[in-house]
Amino acid sequence: MKFSCNTVIMLPKARVIELFNNPDNLVHWQDGFIKFEHLEGTPGAVGSKSLMSYKVNNKALDITETILVNNLPHEFTGLYECAPMTNTMQNLFEELSANETKYVANIEYTQLNGIMVKIMAFLFPGMFKKQVKKWMDQFKDFAENADK
Repeated sequence: MKFSCNTVIMLPKARVIELFNNPDNLVHWQDGFIKFEHLEGTPGAVGSKSLMSYKVNNKALDITETILVNNLPHEFTGLYECAPMTNTMQNLFEELSANETKYVANIEYTQLNGIMVKIMAFLFPGMFKKQVKKWMDQFKDFAENADK
C-alpha cells in the first residue's frame, strides 16, 4: 500500500527543518508519543537506529526507526518497523517562497503482520492515510505556533 500526503507550512524552510529534525518536538505533534531513544550508529546518519515509543489505545507500541536517507533540508527517509507493520516514509521539503514550505510525505507499507492489521488495511486503507495527514497537520500547527 502506497500513498502521499502534503501540507504547506507558513514558515521559512530552514525553520521547518529545525523543528522537524529535533526529536524533542515529537511530543508536540505525534499523538501518544512517549520517548525517542538512540540505539546505534551516529545520530542522524544513514543506517543509524532509534527507538520511538508510543501509547496507542492504552497499549505500548515501540517502533524502530532506521535512517535510509538524510539529506536535509531536502529529504529525510526512514524505515519504521514494529510488531504490526513495516513501512518507509519519505519526507520531502520544498521552499515555495521565503515564508512558505511544502512538506510532502510518501509512505509505503511493505509488511502487514497479523490478520487484524491486514483486514484493516484491506477494508479501511484511508485510515492509514488519515493518520499520516493528521500528524502532518499537527506538525504544521505546532511549527507555525512554536515561536508565539
